[in-house]
Amino acid sequence: MSSATPTPTRVRRLPVLGALRLGRPSDVWFKPALSVVAAVAPPSLLLVVLGRLDLAAYTMAGSLCALYAHNRPYAARAKVLAWVVLGMLGGLAVALLAASLTRNAVVLVTVGALLAAVQKVMCDATRVGPPAHVILTFVSSAALFVPQTLGQVPGHLALAAAAGAWAWLVGMAPAPIRPHGPERRATAQALDAAAAYAETARGGEEGAGARSAAYAAVHAAWQTLLAAGDRPSTARRALERLVVRAEVALAAAADADPARLRAWARAVRGTGRIPRTGDPRRDDGGSRRTDSGARLDGDGPRQDGGPLGERDELVGVAAERAVAPRPLWSRLGPLAPVAVRSAIGCALAGYVSLALGADRPYWALVTAASLYQANITLTWSRAVQRVVGNLVGVLLFAAVTPVAQLGPLALVLCILACNFGAEALIGRNYWLGSVCVTPLALLVTELPGYQPTGELVTDRVVDTLVGALVGFVAAVAVTDRRAGRRVERALTAVDHARERAARLAADPAATPAALEAARRALAAAVVDLRATADAAAGEWWQRALPQERVVLAEQAAHRTLAATVRRQGLLPGPGTTSTYTHTEGASP
Repeated sequence: MSSATPTPTRVRRLPVLGALRLGRPSDVWFKPALSVVAAVAPPSLLLVVLGRLDLAAYTMAGSLCALYAHNRPYAARAKVLAWVVLGMLGGLAVALLAASLTRNAVVLVTVGALLAAVQKVMCDATRVGPPAHVILTFVSSAALFVPQTLGQVPGHLALAAAAGAWAWLVGMAPAPIRPHGPERRATAQALDAAAAYAETARGGEEGAGARSAAYAAVHAAWQTLLAAGDRPSTARRALERLVVRAEVALAAAADADPARLRAWARAVRGTGRIPRTGDPRRDDGGSRRTDSGARLDGDGPRQDGGPLGERDELVGVAAERAVAPRPLWSRLGPLAPVAVRSAIGCALAGYVSLALGADRPYWALVTAASLYQANITLTWSRAVQRVVGNLVGVLLFAAVTPVAQLGPLALVLCILACNFGAEALIGRNYWLGSVCVTPLALLVTELPGYQPTGELVTDRVVDTLVGALVGFVAAVAVTDRRAGRRVERALTAVDHARERAARLAADPAATPAALEAARRALAAAVVDLRATADAAAGEWWQRALPQERVVLAEQAAHRTLAATVRRQGLLPGPGTTSTYTHTEGASP
């Protein structure tokens, strides 16, 4: 039963300046930035040589697929990139067919809005992103307003497919050089997040936020390792042991050594040997260490061929790999409000743009499509970021236009520079990336031929304002009224997972596999509860959320996680002293 009276939420504060605050750049910001340049440059330069730069819009559609899946292990990345390319081709095919069959702008906007809704839902359901559906919507919406004939469609699709294949190769190119790069980065982020929580372990609001972030990072690290394939290598098993160490640090943050965790994270991010941590229950076992505290030898092989404690620590990984993922249809149901919101908002934005006499209503459509986030508050923030970024971006476009119009090669070079700048900056804040995305979109319109700069700037400003305003109004009108129910379901899932983990922790006959599976299931349920509660907290026109129950459930789950880790022998019992506690808190 909720501890709060279920009354409607009337007013929510919508941030403005906070939405524009710059964050830290991504650890791998240069990877998508360099990848998109490597994917766009060869096809575009080839078309310059052939004198057919008017076809570059189709090759660029395929090349932009190189922006995806940089956080995925290469085994999973290969599949994700292939599906992204196929999804891009599917949306482009529908758009080109519609453009070849009718020039009715209202029909084309309607088709674009429906495509945007489908792309949004599919990307959310499959968790493809960033940049998720925005690039796919931009490609298909722009293609709707390019004059076509049925005879031209196969050739244009072939160009996009060839560029998409090249983008796939670009995305997979680092695999032979650093085959475990994504897994190493995810593990390092988990260790750093655990260290940050250990530094704020004395409680307070900051500590609670750090704890949630740390559990999310550890959960993400496990998902990355599980997505790497069914054949664990020596490197992957070493990374899995490090993630176990991050989990142990979360369960006993007061006993953890943040400096040691960060030293492991630095070593993992590099290209050298992955630190071997051994078994936390036997950390005094006479092994030789590096300056970072990593164990180099002395793990003592068991008769079963694995390092001491390895089977106890990692048996849950194999159990989790054996669990089939949720079917796609079960993930689509909760996204129905998002689909309706996207379809209505994009369609209305396009219709209003047409009513104002715009020649490119897809700019308003894409602006609306880019707004929709997990809740109204985040959608508002994205609207502020989009408007500010686009307004600054049109000024940048006006500045670079004289250079871009020097010739086809200059135009391509300007497009490449905007591609790189967008991906290099967007990780700090969406508006900063939009400063480069806006001139990029405007320069793409000049691939078939140069157009008046003043007209392009005016149209873009008007369509941006129309798309942001109409799109946000649609988001307010079509709220996610089932957000509260999902919080209740997430609370129930945490309660069930906690009860199972507590029961197994108290059972002397519980197997290591069962304990590991229960601990991981509870950790995943806690992460899902926090994400669900945060998303629901930003929605309007819904019953008050049981915030107190959420906090109490999280606290109880964290206590059970610590008890489960202690039951596995990875932590000492309360009030006892162990070599683990001593060594974790001491300098190596």
